[in-house]
Amino acid sequence: MSKGGMGNLMKQAQMMQANLKKAQDELANINIEGSSGNGLVKILMSCKNDIKKIDIDPSLLDDKEMLEDLIIVALKDAFQKIETTSSEKMNGLVPPGMNLPF
Repeated sequence: MSKGGMGNLMKQAQMMQANLKKAQDELANINIEGSSGNGLVKILMSCKNDIKKIDIDPSLLDDKEMLEDLIIVALKDAFQKIETTSSEKMNGLVPPGMNLPF
């Protein structure tokens, strides 16, 4: 590979790295809500997996097992939405075939 070609490749890699950093910073500011039980449990999280808020309907406070199950389902819902949102945000920033953990 010629010297100019290597420099161009390095410049492209630096641009890709800057674009990925920008997208990751933007994801940190996107909040996602996971829910379960038709909204009886809601969990608000950032796309960086920081839990911002948990909202539990008072009617669930007497049923510990159901509440635990609904919290798990709401967390799974939030994580799935975060994964989808992150993938959509990162789509096109990474060349095809290069899989990065987001």
